[in-house]
Amino acid sequence: MTSRERVLRAIAHEESDRVAIHDSPWGTTIERWRSEGLPADKSPNDYFGYEFWGAWIDNSLQLPTETIEDTPEYAITKTGDGNVWRNWKGKTSTPELIDFTITTRELWEEHKPRMAMNESRVSWDAILEGNRAAREAGLFCHFSCGPGFTKVCNMVSPEGLMMAMVEDPEWVLDMAMTDARLCVEIAEAMMERGVEFDAGWAFDDLGYKHKGFMSVEMYRDLFWPGHKIICDCFKSRGKPMLLHSCGYVEEYVPLFIEAGFDVLQPLEVKAGMDLVKLKGLWGDRLAFMGGIDVRAMAHPDPKVIEQEIASKIPLAKQGGGYIYHSDHSVPDNVSFEQYSRVIELVREYGMY
Repeated sequence: MTSRERVLRAIAHEESDRVAIHDSPWGTTIERWRSEGLPADKSPNDYFGYEFWGAWIDNSLQLPTETIEDTPEYAITKTGDGNVWRNWKGKTSTPELIDFTITTRELWEEHKPRMAMNESRVSWDAILEGNRAAREAGLFCHFSCGPGFTKVCNMVSPEGLMMAMVEDPEWVLDMAMTDARLCVEIAEAMMERGVEFDAGWAFDDLGYKHKGFMSVEMYRDLFWPGHKIICDCFKSRGKPMLLHSCGYVEEYVPLFIEAGFDVLQPLEVKAGMDLVKLKGLWGDRLAFMGGIDVRAMAHPDPKVIEQEIASKIPLAKQGGGYIYHSDHSVPDNVSFEQYSRVIELVREYGMY
């Protein structure tokens, strides 16, 4: 059975030979693993048998980028959306947002024409070649985009967006929908040019610990419409949709299903997401990907991670509808030996 077949059967709530496997180790985690036994000529994807291949796009304002400051500890850069952020070197963390170009509705209207489809939004040669190779290898191929709350938040600032959601919701909706329409245009152009996708995958972090960033009603009014038109683009072609949303997002699940999402990932345990509970509530309508606590992976007692996997995967895999992934991404406090054991356990408990 190919990876593509295995993943698609899981999404269709059908059992196969075993659960599909994918994950997202940090760059610093991979560096650590190299020193602990990961072969120099193997990526984690190849070594551990990850089963996904994705094509990312540029849905930014395409403003000029620049490095403002570069030190041994960090680099401060200006992005294509006009924000300035600090990325730390030698460790993986969320960038520190420092400054923003789009601070008013007037500035948005001035820059909005930049959110138009053009050839430079896709690395055509690399993606076409990568897609061809992935298809030949039997991998599950997906279109990846990052529209919605997170994108707008990074563009106008967290404080600016939160205030606008209350004081000028029409502006927020316009930014979210403009971005979503661009993502759809890019996806359609890629498929017309021969990129073969098995699914679409939207990335939009909507939650914190035990709570979403906004009310269910506000999500429905402001960001759900953009998510839905992206789902419509792929569902109209008979292709499923995945959603990555960090934090606690259980309260939004009925709207995710209504929008057309088929898979929810990563089910962040420390934020309050419960894979087994979600499977019981919505397992007939939604597949799940993730939910394995990375804190258990790093625990010095190997019985902790075995209990984590043994108590979740046998239940989550019943009737299909589950794909293995960590509950966010794999941090660099997880050793190569510990993670190798994780994958062994996933294969053991994930067999049908």
